[in-house]
Amino acid sequence: MSHEILPGIKQFDLTGKSAIITGGSRGLGYAMAAGLASAGADIMLVNRNAGEGKVAAQQLETDFGTKVISYRADITVESQTQAMAEAAFNTFGKIDILINSAGINIRGAIDELSYEDFTKVMNVNVNGTWLSSRAVTPFMKKNGSGRIINLASTLGLIGLANRTPYTASKGAVVNMTRALAIELAPFNIMVNAICPGPFLTAMNIPIKDSEDARKIVLGATALGRWAELREIQGAAIFLASEAASYMVGSILTVDGGWTAK
Repeated sequence: MSHEILPGIKQFDLTGKSAIITGGSRGLGYAMAAGLASAGADIMLVNRNAGEGKVAAQQLETDFGTKVISYRADITVESQTQAMAEAAFNTFGKIDILINSAGINIRGAIDELSYEDFTKVMNVNVNGTWLSSRAVTPFMKKNGSGRIINLASTLGLIGLANRTPYTASKGAVVNMTRALAIELAPFNIMVNAICPGPFLTAMNIPIKDSEDARKIVLGATALGRWAELREIQGAAIFLASEAASYMVGSILTVDGGWTAK
């Protein structure tokens, strides 16, 4: 048994690591990409808007000096996720980290939502996460290690009215994380999830000043405020790094104390 103690800062060093981040050109995905790049990782930003992705990639390269590329893909299309993984491998020579950040939310009462609304959310949040994870798994197995970080949500752990598509999808991501973690741990591939609370992303800006949001943010969280995008970075760097080498199937909440109340 090794008793080597790494210096604290070294445990979080991602120099020489490569990461795919879906939904990486905006919001939490971009914030996590910036976090990993600041720790030394090379990044592939995956998104459906080529222009937006290119701008984001150039900004990260300028800010942090690591290699950052943009790749256009629809993660709900099997062939495109496979091509995504192959492109990352051909660019970096390996795939160390996958962050499944791409996601959507459609709100509304169940009798006001369409079946198409429900399936659209499930397709992106659940199917896209599964397809992207499957696409990188052979490369991580070949490499003998890997980190898969799924973006679930506080709403994957607790319920909230008028959110049935989103809560169902994020609950599925939570349990997918646990099952995949058990499956891939023998290959030294660590699968974990982050459950963000109320971050003020583009997805949440439309409801920022609503009565519903005030109840959730001011009433449900212990901190009584929206989270800043930078506050997701520490969790992402941690789970991507050697510091999390014994983290398997963990569900890490970054929710301002929402689930503690």
